[in-house]
Amino acid sequence: MADEKPVVKNRRAVVARLARYFVKYKFSVLLAFLLMLGSNLFALLGPFLTGKAINAIDLKSGVDFDAVFFYCGLMAIFYVVSGVLSYILSVVMIRLSQKIVKSMRKDVFDKIIALPVGYLDKMQAGDLINRISYDIDTVNSSLSNDILQAATGVVTVIGALIGMLAVSPALFGVFAITIPLSVFITVQRSRAVRPLFRKRSGKLAQLNGYSEEMISGIKTIKAYGVEEKMIGRFAEKNKDAVDAYYAADYYGSLIGPSVNFVNNFGTVLISTAGSLMYLFNMIMLGDISSFLLYARKFSGPINEYANIMSEIQSALAAAERVFRLLDELPEGAGDTATDTLGDPKGDVSFEHVRFGYDPEKVIIKDLSFEAKAGQTVAIVGPTGAGKTTLVNLLMRFYDPQGGRILLDGRDTKEYTRASLRAAFSMVLQDTWLFEGTIRENIAYGKEGATDEEIRRAARDANIADFIDALPAGYDTPVTDGGVNLSKGQKQLMTIARAMLSPAHLLILDEATSNVDTRTELLIRDAMDRLMKGKTCFVIAHRLSTIRNADLILVVKDGDIVERGKHDELIAKGGFYNEIYNAQFE
Repeated sequence: MADEKPVVKNRRAVVARLARYFVKYKFSVLLAFLLMLGSNLFALLGPFLTGKAINAIDLKSGVDFDAVFFYCGLMAIFYVVSGVLSYILSVVMIRLSQKIVKSMRKDVFDKIIALPVGYLDKMQAGDLINRISYDIDTVNSSLSNDILQAATGVVTVIGALIGMLAVSPALFGVFAITIPLSVFITVQRSRAVRPLFRKRSGKLAQLNGYSEEMISGIKTIKAYGVEEKMIGRFAEKNKDAVDAYYAADYYGSLIGPSVNFVNNFGTVLISTAGSLMYLFNMIMLGDISSFLLYARKFSGPINEYANIMSEIQSALAAAERVFRLLDELPEGAGDTATDTLGDPKGDVSFEHVRFGYDPEKVIIKDLSFEAKAGQTVAIVGPTGAGKTTLVNLLMRFYDPQGGRILLDGRDTKEYTRASLRAAFSMVLQDTWLFEGTIRENIAYGKEGATDEEIRRAARDANIADFIDALPAGYDTPVTDGGVNLSKGQKQLMTIARAMLSPAHLLILDEATSNVDTRTELLIRDAMDRLMKGKTCFVIAHRLSTIRNADLILVVKDGDIVERGKHDELIAKGGFYNEIYNAQFE
C-alpha cells in the first residue's frame, strides 16, 4: 500500500457508482439538499439585511431606530434559522454517510466471501482489510464532510455572486479583477501540493506497516538481540514520514495566505472604489458593507477548494479500490452445474489430473488413483510435493487444468460447489477458531446442534474433561483466535467440530503436527473415532500416524512415485522407506 498513489483512472465511473449508493437513500439525499439550500439562503440574506440596517442610519436626517431594530432582528432570526437547519443537515449527512458506508462494507465483505480461493491466495490479508476499513472510512469522511462542504461552497459562491451583482454591478467589476488571480493560485498550488500529500500517505503507510511487522515479531527480535538495529530502521522511516508531512503541510499551508493576500487586496480595491463612489453619492454605506460581506463569502469557498479537492480525490481513489474489488468475478462465475450432491457413497477417483497454480508451472503432472468408500488414503511426501494441492482440488478451491476428479462415478464439476463441499469435513493443521464461546465454536460443524450433541462430540474428541474443568465450561469465551488455549486443545476442538458434521468424506491435513506426544495420542484416538465409516484423506508428515491406512500415496514432484500399504512400501525399500527410516533413526 505504500506505493499505491490515490490516482483515479476513471473519475466519472467512480462518481457514477457512488451515486448509486445515494440513489438507495434518495429521500435522505433530497432532505439534505433542501436543508443545505435553506441554510445557505438564510445565511446569504444576512449581508443584505446588514446593509439595510446601516442605511437606516443617516448622519443628516438621524437614525431610523425602527428600521435598524427591524433589520437587525430579522437578521438574527435568519441566522438562528440557518444555524438550526445547518445542525439538522449535519445530523442527516452523518446518518446518510453511515448508511452508505454500512451498505458498502456489506458489499465488500459479501464479495470477499464469494471470491475464489485462488484470488484470495494472491492478495495480502492486510490489503483486503485495508479495503474494508481504511478505504471505506476515507469515503465516509468525504461523504459526511467534503461533499457537503463542496456543495455548500457552490451555493455560497453563486448566492454571493448574485448578491454582489444586486448590490452594485460597478463594484463587482472592481472585485472581478482579483477573481481570476485567486482561482489561478488555488488551482496551480493544489496541483503542485497534491503529489506531496500522496508521498505523505505513502510514507505513513510504510511506517505503519513496519510498526505492525515489528510488533508481531517482537519475540524474534528480542530472541536475536537486534532491538537496536530495528530501532534504527524505525528512526529512518519515522524521519521520512516526518519530512514528508512537513513538506506537504508547509507547501500546502502557503495556499491559504496567498489567496488571502489576493482577497485582502481585493478588499482594498473595493473599499477604495466604494469610498470614491460614496463621495459622489453613487452608493450608500450600507451597500458597501453588504458588498464586502458578500465578497468575503465568495472568497471563502475558493480558499477551501484546495483542501476539499485533495480530500475528495483521495476519497475517489479509495472508492475506486473498493469498486475494483467488487468487480472481481465471484467463485464459480462460469459454472453451469446445477446438480446437488445429496448423500454420497464416498468413492473418489483422480483420472490423469494435471494442475498448476500458475499454468506455466505445473505441480501435478499426471495423477491417477482411486479411493473406495470407507477407505483411508494417506498422502505423504516432502514439502512442496503437492499434498495440500490434492485437498484444494478435492474441495474445488481450484479446478484441474487437465483430467477429471470423480465422486461416485461423476465429475465433481457436475455438482454445485456448495453441495460438494458439504460432503466433506476438514481438520487442518492451522486451527481456526472464531471469537465466541467454546460451545459456539464446536457447534460450527452443524447448524442447530443440540447441547447433548455438542457435549458428545467433545467427549469423543477427548476435550470434554478440559472444558468441564473451566469455570464457565462450554460458555468460556474464545478470544483472538484461541490464544487462551494450547495448540493441542484447539486441535481437539476442531476435531469435535468435525464430529458434529454429517459429512461422509473427511480431510485431515497435518492434524497431529506441533503437539507433544501425549496430546498426539489424544488427537489420534479422537481421529480414529472421527474416521469410522468415512472416506478419509490424511496428509501427514508423522508416518507413525498412517501405518494402518488402506492406501498410502507417496507424492514427489507432483507425481505418485509409490503406492500401497505401509508394510508393502517398507518392503520395497524405495522412497517411502527412506522417509520412514529418516524419521525413526
